[in-house]
Amino acid sequence: MPDPRITKLAQVLVHYSLNLQPGEKFRIRTSPLAEELSLAVYREAILAGAHITVQNSLPGAAEIFYKHATQDQLTYISPINRLITETWDADLYIEAEHNTRELSNVDPARMALVRKANAGLSKTYFERAARGEIKWSLTVYPTHAMAQEADMSLADYQEFVFGACLLHDEDPVASWRKLGQQQARYIQWLEGKDQVSIKGQHVDLSFSIKGRSFENCDGKYNFPDGEIFTGPVEDSVNGYIRFSYPGIFSGQEVEDIELWFENGAVIKEKASKGQELLTQMLNTDPGARYLGEWGIGTNYGIQRFTKNMLFDEKIGGTIHLAVGAGYPETGSQNESGIHWDMLCDMKDSQVWVDGELFYKDGAFMVD
Repeated sequence: MPDPRITKLAQVLVHYSLNLQPGEKFRIRTSPLAEELSLAVYREAILAGAHITVQNSLPGAAEIFYKHATQDQLTYISPINRLITETWDADLYIEAEHNTRELSNVDPARMALVRKANAGLSKTYFERAARGEIKWSLTVYPTHAMAQEADMSLADYQEFVFGACLLHDEDPVASWRKLGQQQARYIQWLEGKDQVSIKGQHVDLSFSIKGRSFENCDGKYNFPDGEIFTGPVEDSVNGYIRFSYPGIFSGQEVEDIELWFENGAVIKEKASKGQELLTQMLNTDPGARYLGEWGIGTNYGIQRFTKNMLFDEKIGGTIHLAVGAGYPETGSQNESGIHWDMLCDMKDSQVWVDGELFYKDGAFMVD
């Protein structure tokens, strides 16, 4: 008998997050480890009348690809992926890792090459999503590897994941809509504002949000969710930040990341571990050294770092910045083959917006 939480998760994803309609073309991307959730989603999608394509990755294939592919293979764009990106109606990625460190010994330059080659396809995806032409969502199926990465048993990690998704609530959709209403008040206050200043022990950063809009993340795109975010004006970012938590990129950890910005661009970067990876990713293309996102985590039910940004960027009391591609729906014009979120604790820190205190020590100061 299927885990009832898995059944509920599939129902929320198909009918709330993606709102699948009869006749829509729908892709499920996952791994064989997520079979239970994949089948539950497949069933709900069939009942919803969707036409389904399933892409199951092979555990270990990514390592083989990055280590042994020729340059021609690394830069090859699959016509199947292009067709789906350009014409499909809905897309769900179910993350289910068998080894979170699979790519630890891969040359960062080879990963950067793949990202650069796929930048055009990523741009198309972001633009279609911004226009509402493709609906997408990202979630997790708990595995032993992911539980180990989070320093939990599998049973504890399952409870953590399903709790963060609000699946223990009688009506999870109502709970996500309630969070959306709360976040909408913060977004309304930010509307029409310009200058943001972030001050703290390890941050002194300023940028403009003039003409930009904030996204209200209430379980539609990420599941679990709980954040508001926008794209800073590209050439407006100045100052310094040291990120409290390790940056995770394709299973590799970069510790003690420090970034210095001048007129929008990262002009200096430093890390105590993973310096080469950090620099290689920032050199992917010109847009990789500019910010594509500033977000504030609002899910105060998530209070531990799990080395999975799907959860970590939602932690109540944190902010995150993403170097690389921005989301066009926010007004961001930054284009890149990467989008790398980095997380910072806001304890003993403040966010000022147009001279007014908006956020202090991890809590909103406005209604």
